[in-house]
Amino acid sequence: MVKDFSPIKVELEKGNSTTYNINYHIVFCPKYRKAVLIKEIESQLKLIFESVCATQEWKIIELQIMPDHIHLFISAHPKHSPMEIIKQLKGVSARIIFLKNPKFKQKEFWGGHLWSGGYYVGTAGIVTAEAIKKYIQANSSDI
Repeated sequence: MVKDFSPIKVELEKGNSTTYNINYHIVFCPKYRKAVLIKEIESQLKLIFESVCATQEWKIIELQIMPDHIHLFISAHPKHSPMEIIKQLKGVSARIIFLKNPKFKQKEFWGGHLWSGGYYVGTAGIVTAEAIKKYIQANSSDI
């Protein structure tokens, strides 16, 4: 007997043979954590991230561009790893920002890198780890 531990109704995403709810909270910073993600740069980044996500069929749940870091909350198909998502977002955005703003590159990022090498990624879904443990324990006797 399967028990439902989900207290809320959520929309699940569907692929050809997959039903999923995988959400990533991603945070990354400009090189040297410079507070430069403002005005035109902020607007351009928002459009770039929306475009990349739409092309890859990733859903932006929330996007916040702060002067010295970015928060993205994205839903993606399980075939896309968090590292792949971050690599695409950082790579495409750096290329376009530097092409559109050559003086910005020369003044702020003479080394040629917009983003720091590191990032944070966390996952979020519709159930907690404790609910999953209880579900598995409750259904282990059915096997």
